Amino acid sequence: MTPSDGTASHRPAGHGAVDRREFLRIITMSAAAVGLPAGAAAKMAETAAAGLKPSVIWLHFQECTGCTESLLRASHPALASLILDLVSLDYHETLFAAAGTQAEDALKTAMDKGAGKYICVVEGSIPTRDGGIYCKVGGRTAMEMFGDVAQKAAAVIAIGSCASWGGVQSAAPNPTGARGAPDVLKFLDITKPVVTLPGCPANPYNFLGTALQYVTFNRLPSLDSLGRPMFAYGRLIHSVCPRRAHFNAGRFAERFGDEAHRSGYCLYKLGCKGPVTHANCSVLQFGDVVGAWPVGIGHPCAGCTEKEQAFTTPIYETADIPNPRPSWLFPPATPGQHSLSAVATGVGGLVGGALLGAGYVASRKIMADAQSRPKEEPSHGD
Repeated sequence: MTPSDGTASHRPAGHGAVDRREFLRIITMSAAAVGLPAGAAAKMAETAAAGLKPSVIWLHFQECTGCTESLLRASHPALASLILDLVSLDYHETLFAAAGTQAEDALKTAMDKGAGKYICVVEGSIPTRDGGIYCKVGGRTAMEMFGDVAQKAAAVIAIGSCASWGGVQSAAPNPTGARGAPDVLKFLDITKPVVTLPGCPANPYNFLGTALQYVTFNRLPSLDSLGRPMFAYGRLIHSVCPRRAHFNAGRFAERFGDEAHRSGYCLYKLGCKGPVTHANCSVLQFGDVVGAWPVGIGHPCAGCTEKEQAFTTPIYETADIPNPRPSWLFPPATPGQHSLSAVATGVGGLVGGALLGAGYVASRKIMADAQSRPKEEPSHGD
């Protein structure tokens, strides 16, 4: 990564060159993430190899830098290098070797050189109260700086929950008037294509797939009503959760550390917001590590991609979903609050009777076979 002024920038130590096979693998994953076919992945790879990188100006405001850190701290060493190789990161305060006037000059050069073409990435919420004085960079408020950069951008990507809708900074009583980039654009009367990638942090692949699709095909992915890419936020976590079978069967952890929790049962009763949270965490996990997401390590989903859940609803409060019982065939999440009709009871009895009858016949046959076989001495493997 080289800023527009040619100054050297920071590259994470230990992230070496990427061979062609690894390069194509990551590109294919990125294309698949946004719902594009293999042929599209090949075109994206050709575009990247030809040096046609999307120019990115990355702004930091009220945030913890967690989205940048998740990008750089991926457990797979090649991922961070590849992301930095596939986009021309022309301004990024965290990664810049430049500082002060030199950094400000690099920003101006990048804006002038790529006017109407670069992608403005925003990380962090933007304070709007009292003229936005609660966050300043180079003597300018976040609102002023964001407005200048967004005005000349081709598109805006709000990465992380803070930039998407305000995040933890916007939690009541929100003393700084923190708001997400889409709201601030409306406030400033600036019309631009906006993509929101909420998450605390957002998954790097979601960002990479969105940016590569834009530079390769000159279009953004299909978005939902909140500006979130459908490929990443089109389904509830609950729909593809590895613990869903336990939910269906009525098996729930009641307390952290109890036997059900240790056995990997559903975390709904512990406050899991998966049934009301749209995200792809359960299928596209962090750092190329299987199980590297909250539910994967035994903690309920906090709903960080949903404005009405994260930092609004208490983390261990049960999600208010219309019907936590998937169907009358399965036990309810809250026993005693629902009743079954006589018809349902009858059908359930028939199904249960048939299963019990079949089980009884099978057990008698197994016992008869066992009694007819001669006894053998147990081996050491028994």
